[in-house]
Amino acid sequence: MSYIKELVGQVMSSLLRNKLRSFLTMAGIAWGIASIVLIVAMGDGFKEGQRNNMKSLGENIVILFGGRTEKQEGGQRAGRRIRLTYGDVENIRRECYLVRYVVGEVESSVRGSSPYNSGTFDANGAEPTFFKLRTIPIAQGRLIGEEDNTEGRRVCILGRKVQKQLFGERNGVVGQKIAINTIPFEVIAVMSDKNQNSSYSGMDEDKIYIPYNTMVRDCPPKQEWYVAGILDDIIYVPTSLEAFEDARRQVLKVIGRVHDFDPSDKGALGVWDTVENAKQVDGIFQSMTTFLAGIALVTLSLGGVGVMNIMLITVSERTREIGLRKAIGATRLRILADFLVEGCVLAFASGVMGWGVAFGLSSLLKLVKMPDSFPGLPVSGVTTALTFAALTVIAILSSLIPAWRAAALTPVEALRYER
Repeated sequence: MSYIKELVGQVMSSLLRNKLRSFLTMAGIAWGIASIVLIVAMGDGFKEGQRNNMKSLGENIVILFGGRTEKQEGGQRAGRRIRLTYGDVENIRRECYLVRYVVGEVESSVRGSSPYNSGTFDANGAEPTFFKLRTIPIAQGRLIGEEDNTEGRRVCILGRKVQKQLFGERNGVVGQKIAINTIPFEVIAVMSDKNQNSSYSGMDEDKIYIPYNTMVRDCPPKQEWYVAGILDDIIYVPTSLEAFEDARRQVLKVIGRVHDFDPSDKGALGVWDTVENAKQVDGIFQSMTTFLAGIALVTLSLGGVGVMNIMLITVSERTREIGLRKAIGATRLRILADFLVEGCVLAFASGVMGWGVAFGLSSLLKLVKMPDSFPGLPVSGVTTALTFAALTVIAILSSLIPAWRAAALTPVEALRYER
């Protein structure tokens, strides 16, 4: 305990003797630490925001659209139109073991009306599995079930904006009847408000969701080419993030075999792989964070040079004291350790102040409502550990030269020293 008090006294004495240098050095280290923590936290915040945005669509989903072939395959010409079918969904379920869930989607424009208002809306026909892949938040009611689909029940889920159009702000919408293309449907659920910044066929709040079999029977698309079983898109999710590339190869191989196109033909199907997109965005933010953190690390290193200069001045001012301590029995190792610890304490005190500023700013932002695309500045334990690990290396390196110089002094040389 006495050693700690003595060490603290020595550090304070050094700071008081070199006030301006000490202030600038501590400010440099504190700024360097705060910069590293805030820059990494900013990158983490943007990455978390991007993940939140993608989750509003669906987590780790892949969406397939029909396209046109660019290669000849199996005697078939290039330029053929590929239309996805419900048979493709069944084949994927049966053969692609790296796919956890897969569902087909069919869309149509419908006329919806209630006792209060009417309008034209997009309707989506989907199986119950659809709601395991896509993020459709429900405010009241229940999701479409297996029996709703197999029995072709006339039930529907209203998007939030559809509900407002048909019922305004009235309560008790669930259980009421609406007409879709003059056919009565029961409202079994209404969506809650949803922030969504990405879509492949319109915003979810603007849609009506009905069972797939009901859609095909009662509200099929009006295009001339449409026949029962053709889909607008197929959505699937791989069994794991690590398997997403292999799962995609399996899916393309199965569909390519049925439709006679080369699985490597990039024009045959449109693919929106949210997993791959998320990894690319993470890579961009990671590169930016690494670059900016490198600049902050340079600032921190300059603060380390300041610590070294202060400690060299301290060694010069305390040369006679060092000689006296050695003359009465202090070992070279003890002198080395004292000055090394003294320099590290100075660096760490500055680092703690810088980290405190960064953490305080992060905590203040938590009190402010932030957009989903940037939820704040999360200061993680990993960031803190890595930052102080870098500070430890810089503190030791910057203190080692002055400490070594102090330990190398001989008692006679030190006692004869005159400033």
